Amino acid sequence: MLNVGDKAPDFDLPTDTGRVSLAALKGRKVVLFFYPKDDTPGCTTENIGFSAAKADFDAAGVTLVGVSKDTVAKHGKFRAKHGLTVELGSAADDDMVERYGAWIEKSLYGRQYMGIDRSTWLIDGAGVIRRIWRKVKVGGHVAEVLEAARTL
Repeated sequence: MLNVGDKAPDFDLPTDTGRVSLAALKGRKVVLFFYPKDDTPGCTTENIGFSAAKADFDAAGVTLVGVSKDTVAKHGKFRAKHGLTVELGSAADDDMVERYGAWIEKSLYGRQYMGIDRSTWLIDGAGVIRRIWRKVKVGGHVAEVLEAARTL
């Protein structure tokens, strides 16, 4: 289990615009947010919120990266449909979600299954985890993450 102060695991994921990797972002602060599925209500609201605040994150020197296990093609459709401006990495063929501890057992209507924990990671320019939010509630979350990122 990763904790604040740990080195963030490297990742290199395909996106609908190319690739995104932690190594390529060295020297920049990164907000890495895991979300369960493209085009579902909470995930759409969260991605729209981060996209709306992208200019503020950019001004704070922060790169936003959203990750789910959806395919690159699905990410592209999702970004186009909702005018999203954040990078969306596809972990469909990668164990990155597991390495970050965001792949958890969930329960819905009494059925147990594995899925992504809506969680956010604030990583400094040296690749060190500075803040972790788990079991994120979407309302107010983007503002809270932005405030924390500005204090780094």
